[in-house]
Amino acid sequence: MASSNRQLFYGVTALIGVVVTWYFNIQFMIETGGFSLGEFIAATNANAAATSISNDLLVVVVTFFFWSFLEAKRLGMRHWWAYVILTFSIAIAFACPLFMLMRERKLVALGQVD
Repeated sequence: MASSNRQLFYGVTALIGVVVTWYFNIQFMIETGGFSLGEFIAATNANAAATSISNDLLVVVVTFFFWSFLEAKRLGMRHWWAYVILTFSIAIAFACPLFMLMRERKLVALGQVD
């Protein structure tokens, strides 16, 4: 797959990640009359299924932070910390594909991919 196709894929998935997560975040805020981090975390542990997916995502986030930090350092990508902020302020479903998009662009700039 060509780099331009990968970049398009990462960009589209980042956009989808914003839309689908924030649709439900807004629904949560409407239902609870605002945003409470305590209520949000409690809801992520409302039953065994919710706790399972929450812990699953926690492992994904920790792994993404570890890998992306090392990869950003290896490639000389600046502002790695922004992806941590984006993960917690928007969603990992946005931050991860955005990092992949920016990584792909960096690889192109370094001449490591076509």
